Amino acid sequence: MDKIELKALGKINLGLDVLGKRPNGYHDVRMVMQTIYLYDQIIMEKKKEPGIEISTNLFYLPVNENNLAYRAARLLMDEFDIQTGVKISLTKHIPVAAGMAGGSSNAAAVLYGMNRMYGLGLSMEELMERGVTLGADVPYCIMRGTVLAEGIGEILTPLPAMPKCQIVVAKPPVSVSTKMVYEKLDSHQIEEHPDIDGIIGGLESEDLKKVADCMGNVLEKVTVEAYPVIEKIKQCMKEGGALNAMMSGSGPTVFGIFEDRKQAKKAAARIKEAGLAKQVYVTNVHNARRK
Repeated sequence: MDKIELKALGKINLGLDVLGKRPNGYHDVRMVMQTIYLYDQIIMEKKKEPGIEISTNLFYLPVNENNLAYRAARLLMDEFDIQTGVKISLTKHIPVAAGMAGGSSNAAAVLYGMNRMYGLGLSMEELMERGVTLGADVPYCIMRGTVLAEGIGEILTPLPAMPKCQIVVAKPPVSVSTKMVYEKLDSHQIEEHPDIDGIIGGLESEDLKKVADCMGNVLEKVTVEAYPVIEKIKQCMKEGGALNAMMSGSGPTVFGIFEDRKQAKKAAARIKEAGLAKQVYVTNVHNARRK
């Protein structure tokens, strides 16, 4: 196989709880992750000349070792002594620095693509073991679907699929540093923890309203203080009929869960008209896992 085309799917957090901080600076988390049908397109091609060549539709994205997709390709090329090169074309649609694991999803897709193109024979679990060395979200982005993530995010337990619904995604024109948010968060001062078990119960009983009611993200307090527009977008979504709305990951992206597509589209239009966000998408959940 000389060429492969892949979709690197974005994610939202239905619940995000932080349980404590490790001596190495990483945080212990308990999260419910969900893939959505908003994706970056990746085309990978072999080339005779050695090395990794990356092109992207966004001028400000790095195309060297500072790009996770580059590092993912380098990881497997070094391990398996691949002498030929690879050309990676990356068309970004997932908002950047937005709490949607865009970079991690790109890395996951490249690991998957390298494995297929070069016939490396790695299992999904083996790809995930390598993925965690690139970032805590990468193993999940390899697995995909509805998943409970624990540890630093690398201990993954598949959950029942999220009930069908419409998702409105809105990213305000600010970029958030995940490192900054976690550094400002003191897990000992978290007063309200999201009901992760309640979300899981809602998934098990296929009760979308219960899932929405139990949603929560402990990082919101930190990010909303710095960027109040996040709270405004949440309110706009709820007033537009969302069962609930919440910041994803460390932000600043906000997502809302809707039962009705027309209602979702109207809410998306209101957010744009109010000037709260330019990057606004109406999509749905993606429950298929990679085999």
